Amino acid sequence: MNKLSVVIITLNEESRLPRTLDAVAWCDEIVVVDSGSTDRTVEICARYPNCRVIEQPFQGYGPQKRIAVAAADHDWVLNLDADEVPDAELQSSLRAVMAKDLSGIAGFNLCRSLVFMERRFAHGRESRERHLRLFDRRRGNFNEARIHERVAIDGATSELPGRLLHYSYRDLDDYFRKFNRYTSLSAARMHEAGRVVSIPGIVCRGPWTFIQYYLVYGNWLNGFPGLVWSMLGALYKTIRFLKLRELNQRKGQRVQ
Repeated sequence: MNKLSVVIITLNEESRLPRTLDAVAWCDEIVVVDSGSTDRTVEICARYPNCRVIEQPFQGYGPQKRIAVAAADHDWVLNLDADEVPDAELQSSLRAVMAKDLSGIAGFNLCRSLVFMERRFAHGRESRERHLRLFDRRRGNFNEARIHERVAIDGATSELPGRLLHYSYRDLDDYFRKFNRYTSLSAARMHEAGRVVSIPGIVCRGPWTFIQYYLVYGNWLNGFPGLVWSMLGALYKTIRFLKLRELNQRKGQRVQ
């Protein structure tokens, strides 16, 4: 029987964290790396006997998750965000796979579905995202990326049945709080890579992104929440490139 450590990074997640912790309370260990929550996040963690909290100033998403993985007691690690909840099928799959001989495999991809405006997306890219979240830390770990971090693995991978339900945003106010942070981080990463964007590129980015999200990816099948999600996706891409252009101008780099 393999032992399983769940690792989660948090900052002010009192409203969403209990649902996630309830879903993984059966695991051998839960490690929460908190970056200075001022709400009841740490207090909530104390309710779970197998949960321990490590205080750590935020280093970026990749580095912060690497700290959580290193702090785990067991080699098989399940990484969750505080807004992700394994559904009943995925919980059963996790229990079953931990009882198997895993010597020939390094990790497992989990399928994630967005829950937005109280609707679980059954269509579009956000209904079938696959992320490597269950892995043997002896054979892989998160990279050092500050945003859009990924697990680099050495060995074979597979996929588990079930879904991670992604309750990414409490409401639109929460969406736009994250929106500003993520667009800034993404623009900074592109700037560091020397990326340049033209004014026509910025102008066309929004309409094309909306067409992709709504029609090509099939978010029209997700009803009104799918329409809103597509509009917000178009805005995200536009603002991200506007911020990139602004950074390039400040540094005196070539702009068009």
